Amino acid sequence: MDINEIRKQFPVLDQQVYGKPLVYLDNAATTQKPLCVIERERDYYLHENCNIHRGVHYLSQMATEAYENARKTVARFINAPESHEIVFTRGTTESLNLLATSLGMLFFDGYRASIPSGCDDHGLSASPSGDASSVGRNDSIKILITAMEHHSNLVPWQQMVQRHGGELLVVPMDDNGVLDIQAYEELLKQRPQIVTMAHVSNTLATVNPIKEMIRLAHQYGALAVVDGAQSMAHLPIDVQDLDCDFFVFSGHKMYAPMGIGGLYGKTEWLEKMPPYQFGGEMVDTVSFEKTTFNKLPFKFEAGTPNVGAALGLETAINFIESFDRQEVAKHEDALLAAAIEGLSKIDGIRFIGQAPERSGLVSFIIDGIHPYDLGTIIDKMGVAVRTGHHCAEPVMTRFGIPGTVRASFAMYNTMEEVEVLVKAVTRASNMLR
Repeated sequence: MDINEIRKQFPVLDQQVYGKPLVYLDNAATTQKPLCVIERERDYYLHENCNIHRGVHYLSQMATEAYENARKTVARFINAPESHEIVFTRGTTESLNLLATSLGMLFFDGYRASIPSGCDDHGLSASPSGDASSVGRNDSIKILITAMEHHSNLVPWQQMVQRHGGELLVVPMDDNGVLDIQAYEELLKQRPQIVTMAHVSNTLATVNPIKEMIRLAHQYGALAVVDGAQSMAHLPIDVQDLDCDFFVFSGHKMYAPMGIGGLYGKTEWLEKMPPYQFGGEMVDTVSFEKTTFNKLPFKFEAGTPNVGAALGLETAINFIESFDRQEVAKHEDALLAAAIEGLSKIDGIRFIGQAPERSGLVSFIIDGIHPYDLGTIIDKMGVAVRTGHHCAEPVMTRFGIPGTVRASFAMYNTMEEVEVLVKAVTRASNMLR
């Protein structure tokens, strides 16, 4: 890997803040975008801009083909069996809200999505049905999550069970930020219908053993949902090997534009699930008496999609794949190891999350110093890190802290930048004591 050549793709990194060279270490919040992604989105608006799927003219046909090719690229990237199993969304948060809403209707109300003629309905009725014999109809539902979840993988499920009178079960973790797998299996014996878990924690960097967790979830009859927001840019994803029922991700954390992401779902479940939103594109036929819905994946993509961002996502995937991913992973792991080693020499530092397998980031606090104060001083030294609870307040409550300072890494970061981080934290901690 030639890091200098990589960095040339990211002009935003070549600037100064407060008279210091920018050291951007907030990649878990969002990565910067390479020129090829920016240019692809710009090129779409310059030469291809058109609403898709609805026109017979040249521009519409071209834009539609490009959009659907982007879907195929995402499917290939995560080894989904079929491209129709990829639903484009605004990102992880919308994908999880889609699942919580749609599966809630399916499990609680026995709701059946209308299926257009000619499509395999897997034995489902052709119109919504609330009869007790249909899949789903439950008097109560149990959702199993983990103690390290981002709010996006907590609040939608919490609201779902509160709305319908269900129960939210939580897998505990130890002081190192490692899930208690024995407790997980005990909770599975309560027969939750859905298990949802982060692949990589956005606060602790813990890489969870999701393949084994998915296997156990299926053993006890539960659906398995994986939040891949923090793993897509760093780890190879193979949804068939994992055998997850759903996998969600955000493009902006993997060098793609903001406002685009996706949901992978197994065909058998996507066909059973009712739509999340209603209106244009997701319909098959409409009358004042009845509406039937489009085939997959379109029944979950109401309205005009963000075509330019989808093409940017495809370009970002191609960009990632242009490198040896094992070499990229080795580089990012080396950055993380160097940061931990350097920061560990600072008096009073406490790392939050010390799992044996970590990826992408390090979170820490320093005794007697509020994370916001530390982050503010570091920023004046040109180093961009994230401070606060990182949309994971229950994690902070578990560790008895108000928040952390989080430094997160990407392929374009350098060892020199890690050194600058360590020096900045050292100097800031000395100033604030």
